[in-house]
Amino acid sequence: MSQLSDMDRTRLRWRARRGLLENDLMLTKYLDTYESALTDVDVSALTQLFELGDNELLDLLLARIEPVGVLDRPAVHAVLANIRAL
Repeated sequence: MSQLSDMDRTRLRWRARRGLLENDLMLTKYLDTYESALTDVDVSALTQLFELGDNELLDLLLARIEPVGVLDRPAVHAVLANIRAL
């Protein structure tokens, strides 16, 4: 587990900014809670989620759909579970 540098934290928060306010609020709350404990695996999972369109991401965050394909891996499920629990 490596520590995120200040620059890494800034980049991660910038990538979390989304076009939908709901996504922004949930991702910001997640980062506020877990940012200091994120592992490289968590950051990789978040990065994959950030690649999605806003509506698809919102559906995942709200558990309307579950991850499929390349997103269907334990790290993505763990990040989503933590976001949904907040």
